[in-house]
Amino acid sequence: MGPPSSSAGPSAFASGGVLLGRATERLALDRLLAEARAGHSGVLALVGEPGIGKTALLEYAAGGAGEMRLLRARGVESEAGVPFAGLAELLRPALQALDRIPIPQAQALSGALALAPASAQDRFAIGAATLSLLSAYSDDGPLLLLVDDAHNLDGSSAEALLFAARRLVADPVALVLTVREDEPSLVDGSDLRVLRVGGLDRADAAELLRSAHVTGDAAERLYSATGGNPLALLELAADAGQVTVGPADAPVPLSATIAGAFARRVDALPEPTRRLLLLAAAGDRRDAAGLTRAAAGQGLDLAALVPAEEAGLIQLDGGGVEFRHPLVRSAVYARATPQERRDAHAALAAALPDRDVDQRAWHLAASSVGPNEQAAAALHHAGERARARSAYTVAAAAFAQAARLAETPGRRAPLLVSAADAALLAGAGDQALALLDEAARDGGEPAAVERLRGQLAMRRGPVMDGYALLVSAAERLAPSDPETAVVILAEAVFSAFYAGNPRAMAEAAGRASTLAARVESRRAHFFAAMASAIALVLEGRGDAGAAAAREAVEILEGSDELRDDPRLLTWAALGPMWLREVDTGRSLIALAADRARSQGAVGALPNVLTHLARDQVTTDQWAAGEANYDEAIALARETGQRVELAVALAGRAWLEARMGREEQCRRDAAEAIALCEELGMVTHIIWALQALGDLELALGRPEQAAARHEEQVRALARQQIGDVDLMPAPELVEEYLRVGRAGDAAEAARDFVARAEEKGQPWVLARAARCRALVAEEGGQADFEQALELHARTPDVFETARTHLAYGARLRRLRQRVRAREQLRTAIALFDELGACSWAEQARAELAASGETARRRDASAVDQLTPQELQIARLLADGMTTREAAAAVFLSPKTVEYHLRHVYQKLGIRSREELAAAFPQRFAGS
Repeated sequence: MGPPSSSAGPSAFASGGVLLGRATERLALDRLLAEARAGHSGVLALVGEPGIGKTALLEYAAGGAGEMRLLRARGVESEAGVPFAGLAELLRPALQALDRIPIPQAQALSGALALAPASAQDRFAIGAATLSLLSAYSDDGPLLLLVDDAHNLDGSSAEALLFAARRLVADPVALVLTVREDEPSLVDGSDLRVLRVGGLDRADAAELLRSAHVTGDAAERLYSATGGNPLALLELAADAGQVTVGPADAPVPLSATIAGAFARRVDALPEPTRRLLLLAAAGDRRDAAGLTRAAAGQGLDLAALVPAEEAGLIQLDGGGVEFRHPLVRSAVYARATPQERRDAHAALAAALPDRDVDQRAWHLAASSVGPNEQAAAALHHAGERARARSAYTVAAAAFAQAARLAETPGRRAPLLVSAADAALLAGAGDQALALLDEAARDGGEPAAVERLRGQLAMRRGPVMDGYALLVSAAERLAPSDPETAVVILAEAVFSAFYAGNPRAMAEAAGRASTLAARVESRRAHFFAAMASAIALVLEGRGDAGAAAAREAVEILEGSDELRDDPRLLTWAALGPMWLREVDTGRSLIALAADRARSQGAVGALPNVLTHLARDQVTTDQWAAGEANYDEAIALARETGQRVELAVALAGRAWLEARMGREEQCRRDAAEAIALCEELGMVTHIIWALQALGDLELALGRPEQAAARHEEQVRALARQQIGDVDLMPAPELVEEYLRVGRAGDAAEAARDFVARAEEKGQPWVLARAARCRALVAEEGGQADFEQALELHARTPDVFETARTHLAYGARLRRLRQRVRAREQLRTAIALFDELGACSWAEQARAELAASGETARRRDASAVDQLTPQELQIARLLADGMTTREAAAAVFLSPKTVEYHLRHVYQKLGIRSREELAAAFPQRFAGS
């Protein structure tokens, strides 16, 4: 690492070396360091204009670190094209702890930092590994991280650092960033603590100016013109008498003014010195050997830099050239002619050793005038290396620049497609779309362009646009690559599922089946079977859909290769989800979540966790489901996955409806509906409508519930969705009977029973039997008993409890009070165990009407746990070590221990054995 910037000196310190003023900032930094020493993490971003003293504050923090370990880095514009350049600089001393973090994370980080062979990972996997490494390194003592000019970090480093920073909680780690005001940076849109650094007050500014021999009216004029910016005060001190004063106390934009002052000093230097400064400004400030070689290539000697050091523009030592301030570097670069800059980059490219191929590629590009195949090829290879190291932001930039330097459209278009693909992996949707537009104009391969456009539309909406693009891409590929075409058609089916368009789903699924029959590929057969299952079920052909889902599950269960494929994570859970059976393929759902966690596939987790949560809330694992929904929603927000966010919100609203949580249910349903309307996601609007109807029913408002469920029925009819599982007829039957609409209840039951029998799956047949029992003119006891037998073949405890409640209520009305109480006690126990409080109260009311009072369930200590505490408790109860649980939920081990202490306190336990007893196996799934 290079030496600390000399800008920390005259720009903010008095002649005695004491930091002037800054009481607020110093207090914040002192507190941050004290908390880190006490074992609590903290992050602070110092934001301000150039020259305001941000670096000086970093030096103040470094000076106060004492016994703390120190890691430092600085973002440099010229390194924006080097994958993980900033992260490598920051973490280099901490790499000794690499063997103390989970092996998959160590491998991912080693590949990213070019310490080992690279393997492309989820874009957030490096952030998870960074967090683990910082936590492990801090085991040996409190740690201070200082990152100057974080707005200049390469995109991949910035993303990894932000991911880690957001999760620092209970480690002895303090992180301080500096960011230039009005520059895009990792701070934008984050939840990091920000402290805006303003100018010095008049007294401190006057003391600083006295060191430059400026006092009186001249000092006051400078203060008014600069707003107390320390660097501006000193750089403009020589011209204090000529400074134009604006309105009182109105600071002016100073970057250009300060840069101009530096530029005047640069202009006064000898010509060899200016040329050497330009080489230093264009290259790696820390590479003295490279600068020496580049200088020799231009017939220059580094001794010519001495006048620049004497002029206060740079600092020289054995480690390289350190500019006094980034604005000096900018001024040097800006004062050169375009050809001088190109010559400097050419000299740097020629001087770099073979290992610095990425930097050479960017220097070759900067030295080019017009197309340059050599530079284009170098950037192409740099992009491939960056993509292999999961540096997708850098890869996108390299491919895009390579395309602009390529000599023919035939070379440009594939590079633009690669750039768009990397941008998509980096989460930069707007950039990906612009690159695809450019690729299309240059004659890019239509199938590749359309597939990426389709995948982008699947994530950003309208989702049916994604469907059309994916189908078109598949048809283009079908003659030459039918296996890939099948996979793309399956993606299209899911787009149409989001849109609630059964006809489009059936067309794409049928075509996928036709193509799969032409190839000997288990992968193609799996995707075709799963696409058919989804399409057939939504179309209303539930029996055929169930058969296709079973086929898909059998293929996946019979192939280790397919089960281990990370690209199948989000598909592995679909078959069991659509079958709703006790045993068939259910292990695949937890397996998908386990694989996503172990591989650090943060981007895939929102989708996988939503599937897992949906499965859990149709069993007795409501607490686990709620925790997984919570994590899915948080990760979807953090990663910008709006489609997955809408799905998870609609799912959580449905759970909250069952639990009777009115405020939370309405909030989540409203956000889900708003997102779905924007994205064209009709299916999940229907989910949200069902949640709102179920909420009203849970709260004992049958008339309002019926209105919501009727709205849901109309939405299903408009979309021609025939999936009987989505139909709220059993709820409507209850609601109609409660408000005296017996004829409507009987009609709804008849239609539903017929559809359920066509599908033939136990879950819907159990609901149908309950409908028959409710509208039966006699007691309906045989139908209730049949419903309970069918419920036993499904994992849905809530539906079982609903049937016990309805059965008990019917028996009470038939004056069979003893039998009624048996059913109602069972219903109360099940509702209480689930946490369906409003339904438990309805069952208690029925039991009281039978002449027996049930004691209200005491609030469980588990109910007091936050979703994150619950998630951690479940993982540890399931036998994971602290370090394994930390890796699974992307936290540090100390943070897991911090949450575990809260769990122990709330549950009144002291050991892992007691924790396992508090969370039986049914709650301890992934």
